[in-house]
Amino acid sequence: MKWRRNPESRCWAVSRFFAFAGVFSLLAGYGCMLGPDYHPPPVAVEDFWMYRDDSGIDTLDAVNPLWWESAFSDALLDDLIAGAISQNLELRSAALRVLQAQQQLAISIGNQYPQLQQITGSAERSKGLDEPGVIENEFSLDFNLSWELDMWGRLRRLVQSASADFEASMADYDGVLVSLVAQVAQTYINIRTTQRRLEVAEENIRLQRESLRIATVKFEAGEVSALDVEQAQTLLSNTQATVPDLEITLQQLKNTLAILLGEPPHHLNYLLGGFSGIPTVPARIAVGMPQDLLRQRPDIRQAERLLAAQAAQIGVARAELYPTFSIGGSIGTLAMDAGKLFEGESETWDLLFDFEWNVFNYGRLRSNVRLQDATFQQLLADYQQTVLQAQVDAENAIVAYLKSQQQLIYYARAAEASKESVNLSLSQYTNGLIEFNTVITTLTSDVTQQDTLAVTQGLVASNLVQIYLSLGGGWQIREDRTPIELLPESVIEEMQRRTGYWDKWLR
Repeated sequence: MKWRRNPESRCWAVSRFFAFAGVFSLLAGYGCMLGPDYHPPPVAVEDFWMYRDDSGIDTLDAVNPLWWESAFSDALLDDLIAGAISQNLELRSAALRVLQAQQQLAISIGNQYPQLQQITGSAERSKGLDEPGVIENEFSLDFNLSWELDMWGRLRRLVQSASADFEASMADYDGVLVSLVAQVAQTYINIRTTQRRLEVAEENIRLQRESLRIATVKFEAGEVSALDVEQAQTLLSNTQATVPDLEITLQQLKNTLAILLGEPPHHLNYLLGGFSGIPTVPARIAVGMPQDLLRQRPDIRQAERLLAAQAAQIGVARAELYPTFSIGGSIGTLAMDAGKLFEGESETWDLLFDFEWNVFNYGRLRSNVRLQDATFQQLLADYQQTVLQAQVDAENAIVAYLKSQQQLIYYARAAEASKESVNLSLSQYTNGLIEFNTVITTLTSDVTQQDTLAVTQGLVASNLVQIYLSLGGGWQIREDRTPIELLPESVIEEMQRRTGYWDKWLR
């Protein structure tokens, strides 16, 4: 249908267009929605943890979103985590992906409505051959609009898919956030553990120097052979050789922490210079129930939302099997005199109704439906696997934490006995009651026992971090923040300067 140069008023033309559009939009609004309506699929989740009866865990209380504060009560660790959340570049990249998904959703929503495709205008001056000396002018201004009618729900399914993708990107951000907090906590614990191991090495070096001094005095007095002195020196040198290796590890851990905080490493050398001890764990921790994983674990929520987005894509693919309908037109003005461009007689308008049907691509389109459905089924399997893996991760972390606490008790007793053995052997050797081989044995054992105790203390704390990571704790701190509020103010200002389109309403 097409009309041109109708002398009726612009109001009549505009009202005719929107009345025409209104009828079709009403039909489109009540049009069918092809494809499956998505419902979250059931998944197998256990009713309780294997070690639910252990006194070290509490299954009734939910995980504290600020678990690092309640678990370790370390002010420096709290500051480091806060700094990482505000400065980490991987987390910032995840926030920008959320912002991208938000804008994709806005585009999908906007595609449901009429589009002002273009505004065109022209001014023409010409001289004809049939009437010599006559110069003609022509001026025009047109507004072109189009509207795809969503008869089969294609556009609505695209909105559903984009909405689920947006929510999946939020879950991805939450996953990066949870992982970042856990990495900072574990790196900090490893730093404190390495510092404690250095202290242990220095304590053993002091003891071994004393044993070397005693052996040297006894050798000079003719009471023992030079073998005792050489054995003492060998043990001392070997223990001293472990110090540089530990110092390498310590500096590398500090550098790793600096990356997590988005900073150069020099500042952290000053900040972490003093040793304040390995963080200790509480007697009882809250882990909630296995069913909480479906809500807490970001990777589970992301997998479920990706599944929802793909379900909508099946409907999009099915809609492509049917014809698409659209209406459009233009409203404008045409005059020979610029002064009469906006007078009623100069008005023009067009109304168009169009449909397209890819009949000869039917095989390809049906294959695309099957492709989208197979992708959905694959994502369903991925989702179910993610839920199973989450339960395994949590169970593994819980048993590792509880059993490492038991180990710590035994290693603490062994380390205390080892210290006493060193003191006794040195005293007895000084008094000539035992051979130096016994002293060497106790000193060598003490190096191992004290170092093992320090490593296990750090392992208990690290295993607790692993529990909270496996439970998905910590992401809740970003709730009630819009995507753009996940970014530092300096980044928002930079984007505003570059485009001018990041307005206040996005916050």
